[in-house]
Amino acid sequence: MTPFTYSQAADADAAVRLAGGQQAGARYLGGGTNLVDLMRETIERPTALVDVTGLSDRITETDGGGLLIGAAVRNTALAEHRLVRSRYPMLARAILAGASPQIRNMATVAGNILQRTRCAYFYDQAGSRCNKREPGQGCDAIDGFNRMHAILGASPSCVATHPSDMCVALAALDATVHLTGAQGERRLPFADLHRLPGDEPDRDTVLQPGDLITAVELPALPPAARSAYRKVRDRSSYAFALVSVAAALTVENGAVTDVRLALGGVAHKPWRASQAEQALRGQPATEAAFQAAAAAELAEATPLRDNAFKIELAQRVIVAVLGELAGDGA
Repeated sequence: MTPFTYSQAADADAAVRLAGGQQAGARYLGGGTNLVDLMRETIERPTALVDVTGLSDRITETDGGGLLIGAAVRNTALAEHRLVRSRYPMLARAILAGASPQIRNMATVAGNILQRTRCAYFYDQAGSRCNKREPGQGCDAIDGFNRMHAILGASPSCVATHPSDMCVALAALDATVHLTGAQGERRLPFADLHRLPGDEPDRDTVLQPGDLITAVELPALPPAARSAYRKVRDRSSYAFALVSVAAALTVENGAVTDVRLALGGVAHKPWRASQAEQALRGQPATEAAFQAAAAAELAEATPLRDNAFKIELAQRVIVAVLGELAGDGA
């Protein structure tokens, strides 16, 4: 049995103080839908849990027309919010594509962002090597059953994928993360929060010990009103993505004037498809242009033994979603 202390924080400053007193051994506890599972498996062994469910659970409109989403907002509440559904439909659809209603009712926005990989080798302490779980141990997924694993941004140390659906939409929406910690309050572009594995796959994010997510901010983004999220998985319920696509598209006079595109299920972090975006802007909104952009994004994909199919699958899903948004029924 691994002993730990439990305390409740009334606000963000109190949470940071409580966590700081435990140095690197403390973990913030929101809904607990991932952290508690990891503790049961003894993959996470915190010396202290700081309950942060008392943080803001409000969704408010910013002066610039965006939304400020409190860290403790439950996933269900976010997906059902009127302004999220009307202004950022890809986000609502991404959340509803993930997990069961019971888990969405408990899971918080910050917890969803910080959830860890569902790689089977990461969870298998008894028989598998995993650099993410124990640095320097090796990665059995590289030569093992790797159908679900990364084709972009992986390294010889780790080929795990990020499991979140919500985060794929946040990456496409140019979200900003509000943080507080030993360095005080600061903001970080969502795209810079998660890391590729490199030679430190045990570090999922750039956060420092004690850093606390207090809110996520969505900018006013008119193209997002015409957006979509599509998830391809082995079964229709409660399965993680083989490939997912979050996309927003603006077409004027038959040409693409703005596009936002992110992929899930293909990398260690939510993958912003910047090369595809660059290839599409100013081009005709045609299936041929969508295919060329998708191919440009996946040109550097490096498949493993069991997941080469993800390259073509990702390209097809990109083309289908963009075609749907362009109105051609693709």
